[in-house]
Amino acid sequence: MISIEDITADPPGEGVVVDPMAWFASRGPFELEIGCGKGGFLLSRAKDNPDIRMLGIEWANKYYRYAADRMARWQLTNVRVMRTDATHFVANHLPPGCVSVLHVYHPDPWPKKRHHKRRLFQPRFVADAIRALAPGGKWLFQSDHDEYFAEAYALLSAQAELTETDWDALGVAPGPEWQGTNFEIKFARAGSSIHRAAYIRQGTDSD
Repeated sequence: MISIEDITADPPGEGVVVDPMAWFASRGPFELEIGCGKGGFLLSRAKDNPDIRMLGIEWANKYYRYAADRMARWQLTNVRVMRTDATHFVANHLPPGCVSVLHVYHPDPWPKKRHHKRRLFQPRFVADAIRALAPGGKWLFQSDHDEYFAEAYALLSAQAELTETDWDALGVAPGPEWQGTNFEIKFARAGSSIHRAAYIRQGTDSD
């Protein structure tokens, strides 16, 4: 039986670069979701694609525990959940070129101007995330916040290593039962627009 303890991964110590495959019994393409919330997308993606390996990062403790319990109840062996600061983790603990798909859906927009410095999408984070992406790796970003999406979109589109591509053509969407993240469902019902952008990292293994 798989328990919550089997699903959770401890944040690495300072200076430790992780081998994501060490969390799993066998190797496979590694995908990362930043801000997995209650784990709805993580569950759907991992359940429908047993050949991939997934890590969901969530800072809010109650959602982190909820997501981990959800994965354990489904007895999923190809997913792990970690409570840590995603910006620090990506910058300091991921080896270059290890992420095949990066999922970032509805990050906190920190709408007040004085809080903008807390937003995930900063130049340093984007550079660190690109370093962690494998050549040919995919980055999917979604937000309901018009201003934040425009800011993040401009930042991502300015990166020479990223080429914008069609969201649906990437083939990494979850299965047909997927109805959207909790935020996506909430804001769609409220009539808010959902903005999406998808990119492919250019380059070769020698970069």
